[in-house]
Amino acid sequence: MSALQYIEVLNSILKRAVETQTDLLLQVAARMADVIANDHLVYVFGAGHAGILAEELFYRAGGLAPLVPIFAPGLTLNTHPITLETALERLSGYARLLLDASGVAAGDMLIVHSNSGRNTVAIEMAEEAQGRGVCVVALTSRAHSLSVPSRHPRGLRLMDVADYVIDNCGEPGDAAVALPGMKQRVGATSTVVGAALLNAVVVETTRLLLARGVEPPVTLSANLENSEEHNRRIWERYRGRLHYL
Repeated sequence: MSALQYIEVLNSILKRAVETQTDLLLQVAARMADVIANDHLVYVFGAGHAGILAEELFYRAGGLAPLVPIFAPGLTLNTHPITLETALERLSGYARLLLDASGVAAGDMLIVHSNSGRNTVAIEMAEEAQGRGVCVVALTSRAHSLSVPSRHPRGLRLMDVADYVIDNCGEPGDAAVALPGMKQRVGATSTVVGAALLNAVVVETTRLLLARGVEPPVTLSANLENSEEHNRRIWERYRGRLHYL
């Protein structure tokens, strides 16, 4: 059954990611704990479907409040026509404008998600942020990135300009299931695997904050009874600092 085939492939990729990336996830979590304990923010960026993980980590039940998305005009999936998004993520110079408008500052962390790691905006976001004293975490597929030429003016890839590089262990092209009678594969894995890896970082970061005696700013689901007061107290700490709050 093809549905189960996708689950099996997904499980194998996630298993490989856990086996090969756990030490790195722990390092990223330790750095994220430093950032939050020092009252800095963690920004998350991706273009197109990669931006889904910026949504996943923001305003999330069981998530950390100071995780902030960068939603870029023209780089989200409500762009019309959607092919404009594809063109804009290859545009040099746009990343600098986005960072200028985002509030990212020295001492913060920026997570950049790009499965291919080849497009200019994601690479320049990382490169520009590093130049501003920001810790950069790349989430990418090394296999995909190394299988295609970079579109960056200087031939850089996202993994070349990050302090930490998390490999989602995905296939080139993202889709992972081969079906008889069709040349192209089906069933993308980068969103599911990426969400699992980044939520694992969030959980470990929370544990480290507790171990340091720092109250983790973890929010409750708005659909739990009596969650409003807990969440209000946390969001008040960041009011005026989080762009979408």
